[in-house]
Amino acid sequence: MKKFNDFKSLLDSLEADADKFYNKGNNAAGTRVRKGMQDLKNLAQEIRKEIQDEKTKAEA
Repeated sequence: MKKFNDFKSLLDSLEADADKFYNKGNNAAGTRVRKGMQDLKNLAQEIRKEIQDEKTKAEA
């Protein structure tokens, strides 16, 4: 559950930069959002693996 909470926190932290990029045209903010989205992707993959491992253990 910790990784899921980390995911939500990271997503929330990107909101200000997304606003700066989309509404104010700040290209550096767009770069930060892209990096953050890559981090979200990696964290989501870790969460998916963790859940699958737990399911596999429970079935065994």
